[in-house]
Amino acid sequence: MSTQSSQTVYHYLDIGRLGRGEVVRLFLKDAGIEFSEVRYPYDENWPQVSKQLQEQGITRTGLVPALEYKGKILTQHIPTLRYLSRDLGRYDGETSWEKYIVDAVADVYIDWRSEWVSNFMQPSEKYKNESTAKYYDVVGKYYAETEGPYLLGDKVTYADFAIYQIMDNDRRTGTIVANLPESLVRFTDAFEKRENIAALIRETK
Repeated sequence: MSTQSSQTVYHYLDIGRLGRGEVVRLFLKDAGIEFSEVRYPYDENWPQVSKQLQEQGITRTGLVPALEYKGKILTQHIPTLRYLSRDLGRYDGETSWEKYIVDAVADVYIDWRSEWVSNFMQPSEKYKNESTAKYYDVVGKYYAETEGPYLLGDKVTYADFAIYQIMDNDRRTGTIVANLPESLVRFTDAFEKRENIAALIRETK
């Protein structure tokens, strides 16, 4: 059942399931928030389109995703997820310690994603053989601290969407590690079985 009217509008590039925008889209689907999509071709016209979006107030930086939500425009995908989590009263930690864990893993993801973007077109040997191993090891240890399957045990958080997406992006670019930590195998299996997520994955494979 929807928790929000269809006035929510999601703006992103037309690049399939790659990129940071998909994190927001997965979250919206899981939360049952109805939304419409506006996709922009990532081609030679994008710089001009980006400028127009800035002029229209859709994005201050010229970057997407941007989300029109309850009369506000949200940009920067991780702050957007934090805002939505607070607004919904879900997808975050309940104690200060739990909130710290969720924020800490989200910050690791931001560093990880920055390296992924730098290696998107032609992954370096360092990224494939060193960086990814480091990130999977660090994140895997966080997930191993509970019985799982999610970061905080049986309660999914906004950070889970980010970690799932970066792992999916690594899969699609052939940069995922050969042997995932068991905690992340358990997490991925559970995450992909969530009803709305499973439907979305089937649509976009």
